[in-house]
Amino acid sequence: MHSFEFMEPTTLAEALRLLATHEDDACVFAGGTALLLAMRQRMMVPEIVVSLGRLHDLRTIGWTPAGGLRIGALARHGDVARSELVQQHYPMLAGVAAGLANPQVRNQATIGGNLCYADPATDPPSCLIAMGAEVTIAGPDGERRIPMRTFSVDFFTTALEPGEILTGILLPPPDPQRLGHYRRHLRTAAEHRPVANVALTARRVGSAWDEVRLVVGAATPSPQSMTRAEAYLAGRAITLDVAAEAASLVAEELAPISDGRGDAAFRRQVVRAATRRIVAEAAGLDWKETAA
Repeated sequence: MHSFEFMEPTTLAEALRLLATHEDDACVFAGGTALLLAMRQRMMVPEIVVSLGRLHDLRTIGWTPAGGLRIGALARHGDVARSELVQQHYPMLAGVAAGLANPQVRNQATIGGNLCYADPATDPPSCLIAMGAEVTIAGPDGERRIPMRTFSVDFFTTALEPGEILTGILLPPPDPQRLGHYRRHLRTAAEHRPVANVALTARRVGSAWDEVRLVVGAATPSPQSMTRAEAYLAGRAITLDVAAEAASLVAEELAPISDGRGDAAFRRQVVRAATRRIVAEAAGLDWKETAA
């Protein structure tokens, strides 16, 4: 591994100053599970590593009925999974965090680090986009707040500008009429990185849905909102035929990637099947009846 200087600021302002001073020679260290691997493989060779580990305010998870949920960027996935606030008010997110990677990673890696690293083969981004999350970002010009759907840009690319630090994730107050379901597909039972995942949220209106959000991740360079299927599902009573048609629309709109873990055609079919299942399950239907 390339030698580097390890710095541990005690305030966010100090961390921002260090990034501004060292510019391209510096990188941010959160949980380190991805960064250390990248540095060992010489994919990243920073001269300065700025650790956020002593910024304890960025580890908190808080909730209010009016404001919703705030997760500090340094909260670990295990912290999110075990949080009673998340389990009670945002069970979909708690489930995603509990199933991410493996216990070692869940208890070391941070949710903010996961989002900033922007590896396509992960779970939180598509889930958070479907839940209408926003992120808060601190930088030289102050703090800004943007939707999660615009934060994820491309392969290992986010909307962070030079010298900025992701500080938190915000979720709106829970709506008792809003459903949320999530599915991920692993290539093998022993593998922890999904080749595709699908996140669905919608608001129940009688036997129909509105405000539908359907997001595909891991199969694409960055999470992709399935706008055609969202429009098709909105205002429509959900049946098995409707679920199958929504899945077909997703397969048509999807722009999947090809790599050593699965080509585009494979991922398209995986996402089609996962979409059919998740829509049927969310509506309380037996998706197996559409398997033929």
